[in-house]
Amino acid sequence: MVDGAVLTNILSFGPVFLLIAARAMGMLQTVPLLSSEAVQPAARFALAGLAAFAVLPTAEVFMAANSPGGLVTLPGGTVSDLRYEVFSLRFALLVIGEIIIGIIIGFYITIIFAAFSTAGQFFSLQMGFGASETFDPVAQVENPLMGQYFNLISMLIFVTIGGFHQLFLGGFWRSVQTINIISLIEGREHVVMMLASGLSRLFLDAIIIAMPILGTLFLTSLTTGLISKASPQINILSEGFPISIMTAFLLLFAALPFMIESFTRVIDYGFNNIQTLYTQIGRQITGGV
Repeated sequence: MVDGAVLTNILSFGPVFLLIAARAMGMLQTVPLLSSEAVQPAARFALAGLAAFAVLPTAEVFMAANSPGGLVTLPGGTVSDLRYEVFSLRFALLVIGEIIIGIIIGFYITIIFAAFSTAGQFFSLQMGFGASETFDPVAQVENPLMGQYFNLISMLIFVTIGGFHQLFLGGFWRSVQTINIISLIEGREHVVMMLASGLSRLFLDAIIIAMPILGTLFLTSLTTGLISKASPQINILSEGFPISIMTAFLLLFAALPFMIESFTRVIDYGFNNIQTLYTQIGRQITGGV
């Protein structure tokens, strides 16, 4: 039976399967959309197990031809057979390390999406929505309405452009092929640089996305202020909020196609950074996703 063959394959590579599943679970617990409370924990566990089983034959950083249970290279060049490490403290540390790798992948994807939410927060106050913070079920934080709107648009774009395909193939599968916790520790400088550059890029991308609307709203406020100063009998400041809201919505309607292109470039740039990290700290592989 197929189910029996699947179970036999998992048991034959049990230690490696557990390590890969731990990495997948760490990623699913932090990656946007899939980490939402709307997704049941049982579904995440099932998806982590399916992803681990799918990439198990290509987990070359753990396995060798003469060891069906899996091999791992420890610091100092020592090679350990995972079949005899399952109930040891060393294997527990390896599982924790794999969870950390998954968390790093998911956290970096979260940084990418935070740029869109931050862009909406930049001009929410100027357009009169500064006091409209509510709980965002997607980002799972308090977020102004425009931040939630941009976050929802980014999620839709992520699904439309095949973001889950890139996440599981370009992000998760490539990581299983190239890196383990030992290579992550040895290349920690590259990891820190990637996360730091991602945080700095977050604010840069947010400013670039929000600047057309933010600049126009600034000019609108300046114009209404000058008119009110020149003609005090015209109480135009009382109409400032409706004018700002109407102007912002008109700009969003006109600029949304260009923003979608910007969102796509930001997402692709983030996945390219992850691929670059794998080539810097992991083993070299051939072929493409």
